[in-house]
Amino acid sequence: MRGYSYIFHTLLALFALGVSTVACAAGNELNLGMLPFSSENAAKWLLPLSLIGLITVLLAWKGTLRVLFLLWSAAVVVVLVRGYFFSPYVFDGWSGFGDALLLTLAALVALAGAWLVFRRQPKTR
Repeated sequence: MRGYSYIFHTLLALFALGVSTVACAAGNELNLGMLPFSSENAAKWLLPLSLIGLITVLLAWKGTLRVLFLLWSAAVVVVLVRGYFFSPYVFDGWSGFGDALLLTLAALVALAGAWLVFRRQPKTR
């Protein structure tokens, strides 16, 4: 489950990094209604946050500052749950709702994996 958590958050951060890089380079606004940022600031917020996500995965994988990975994983779950289910975000049909539900459930499983990473005893030298 730890491996799943690393893979999930790496892919999520790489996706966010790619989307925000393209949006910033093109000068376009990102209209991601589930995020707590306005459309004109979403790309500017998503770029550094995705880099922070990649750094936390790398640090947790190396065995240092695993608590940051746990906090990152929890923050992702909170943003997804709040953004999709406790905001004025509107789904376009059951398909959109199902995708949001699956992404949120995947993030919850990754959070459980991050908890296992955090609870793992450090290797003795």
